[in-house]
Amino acid sequence: MRVDRSPELPPRRIGAEALRRLRWRARRGLLENDVLIGRFLDRQGDALSLADADALARLLDVPDGELLDLLLGRRQPAGELDVPAVRDVLARLGDGSHRDLFDLTRTLSRISGA
Repeated sequence: MRVDRSPELPPRRIGAEALRRLRWRARRGLLENDVLIGRFLDRQGDALSLADADALARLLDVPDGELLDLLLGRRQPAGELDVPAVRDVLARLGDGSHRDLFDLTRTLSRISGA
């Protein structure tokens, strides 16, 4: 019996044009979503695989309030969103979300107090 020991190919990354389109699509009506998704793309956009981009696109189809609940972990993905790729992107989005929202709150406080 022959065992295939060829190395696994790394996942294909999205290109600059696909990333630009995702950034445009990620512009939301809710500032918190804009900040969370924008900073995620700043941190990890160049490393997104095609599966990651598809999962993020699925999330961008969700209404703003529901999306914020998913991003903050106040609700879990259900139905068509309850797939490993979406859960993985949500986990990575959530890694810096509380720090990002704290920074946003602090910035808005400074602006309104000025």
